[in-house]
Amino acid sequence: MEGRDLDGGKKKAKRQHAWVVFLDESGISQKPSVRRTWAPRGRTPVLRHHFNWKKLSICTAIAYRWDGKRGQLFFRIVSDSYNDIKLIDFLTQLRKEVRRRKLILIWDGLPSHRSRVMTNYLDMQRKRLSVIRLPAYAPELNPVESVWSNIQSKELANLCTDDLGGMVEGVHKGFDRIHSQRQLLDSFLKHAGLSFDGNIR
Repeated sequence: MEGRDLDGGKKKAKRQHAWVVFLDESGISQKPSVRRTWAPRGRTPVLRHHFNWKKLSICTAIAYRWDGKRGQLFFRIVSDSYNDIKLIDFLTQLRKEVRRRKLILIWDGLPSHRSRVMTNYLDMQRKRLSVIRLPAYAPELNPVESVWSNIQSKELANLCTDDLGGMVEGVHKGFDRIHSQRQLLDSFLKHAGLSFDGNIR
């Protein structure tokens, strides 16, 4: 995303009292997130885990108020992968959560974000929902990436579970923790090299 696009989006958000929403999807499987840990000298820790090909997908959105003084975190876990229909339902519920305020959506160019169904939906919502696309191969510009990395390094670190339910429980605990530490939303934005005028509380 070029700087002028973000600057224009920030100005538009303030002018319209719109929320700036960063959105991204990730997958969840039983494969543990391997991280460094403590162990007795000479005894390398070994992770043993069950594995199957089933997976879940999580859609995460961080919404920042137009003045940067408030941030909110939203997520939803679904079976299999997110497609345009599931994303549209997520966006519809998201609009209700922010009390139907105008939204400026910032996301990448995945096929489900550019499908005919999604394009038609966005066209119908253009009075309340506008889109800024991130450039290709630049996930570091999306603060949502930091949300997932943060949970992987804590609640999901070296976690081995008997089924996907254990992974889902870890994800929920991670989001609960982030909800309770709202300053993290500010840090995620800064880590992406972005900012608002003012602090996010």
